[in-house]
Amino acid sequence: MPVHWQSQPHAIVERNGVHYTLLGTAHVSRTSVDAVEHAITSGDFDTVAVELDSQRLQALNDPDALARLNLVDVIRKGHGALFAANLALGAYQRRIAEQFGIEPGAELKRAVALAAARGLKMELIDRNVGLTFRRAFGKLGFFGNLKFIASLMVGLLSSEEMDEDEIEKLKQGDILESSFGEFAQSNPALYEAVIAERDRYMAARLREVPADAKRVLAVVGAGHLAGLARHLEHDDSPPAAVRDELEAVRKSHLMRWITTGFMVLIAAAIGWGYYQGGAELGRELVVQWVVFTAGFAALGTVLAAGHPLSVLVSAIAAPLKPIRPPGLSPGLFSAMVEAHLRKPAYGDFMTLRDDAQAIGGWYRNRVSRTLLNFVLTNLGSSIGVWVAGIRVFGKVFG
Repeated sequence: MPVHWQSQPHAIVERNGVHYTLLGTAHVSRTSVDAVEHAITSGDFDTVAVELDSQRLQALNDPDALARLNLVDVIRKGHGALFAANLALGAYQRRIAEQFGIEPGAELKRAVALAAARGLKMELIDRNVGLTFRRAFGKLGFFGNLKFIASLMVGLLSSEEMDEDEIEKLKQGDILESSFGEFAQSNPALYEAVIAERDRYMAARLREVPADAKRVLAVVGAGHLAGLARHLEHDDSPPAAVRDELEAVRKSHLMRWITTGFMVLIAAAIGWGYYQGGAELGRELVVQWVVFTAGFAALGTVLAAGHPLSVLVSAIAAPLKPIRPPGLSPGLFSAMVEAHLRKPAYGDFMTLRDDAQAIGGWYRNRVSRTLLNFVLTNLGSSIGVWVAGIRVFGKVFG
């Protein structure tokens, strides 16, 4: 029996002569696909807007796009951690597809295809997923990010089927929120970046539809329906200003200042050690610094199953932190060596989405293993700096 779109969650907003119909969908529901088909083929709308950005649309339409990725360029630009998070998200979506028998976002993909087939104007209204991740990272702080990444990786790489709470979130229709599990529920900052900001952003994008659009169908996750309708009806800020605000990624310099201050204190402690205890104590403090920073960075590379030369490079780069230019991390150096010595083949990119669904696959695939190298080496290096500093302080002032 055909599904009438009006039987599904929806809201209608009239503003500035434009009739907006917001159709709430579940990203894992065949009923939602049917409802989208009914709405677009009804002839009631001249414009279709979807909860997608260009990156997510490409992922839906071109699964082989990963095969054309320049991994070295991704690492060089410092996007390794962001790409790893996107990869984990893709693995989660693949697991959903296997459990529910439907591709996540199938209704969005169908909406785009039907709009093109019927010659309707089509708008992508969601914020770039990379910006959403970066704003979420910026709101959580250093330790919040560590907890978030751990929660994300554990939850997304689990082979267990989803429980009732996760399924209920998917029925509300937001893949990003359900991906983060309970961590999103308990962290207002993450919820703000992942859900609330996107409600406001998509409302601003809808207000920017071309002037000749009079009847707009917006296909969005049901979880966005109330917030999107509210902002669309009441937000009077210029749409461009809203987008500028919600696309800005403010870099927090707090952790950099803390790290810089810590490095200054370590250098001062070593200098004081030379002054108070002579060359013997000074040399011991320098050895402590080198051993712990190099050791933990190398351990991170080993845990990522890095090549022996990658391990050596990370061990050499880590103690040089006081003189390294910002952005040139031990993880960057070791991952570049890894990508050169164990260059990913075409097959690694083609199987990346499948391999990313299990821990063993992350180590088996040369692309994901290089990303692990980048992330774990930098994590080990950061731990090493703090452990070395504490050891130096203990020797001088203990």
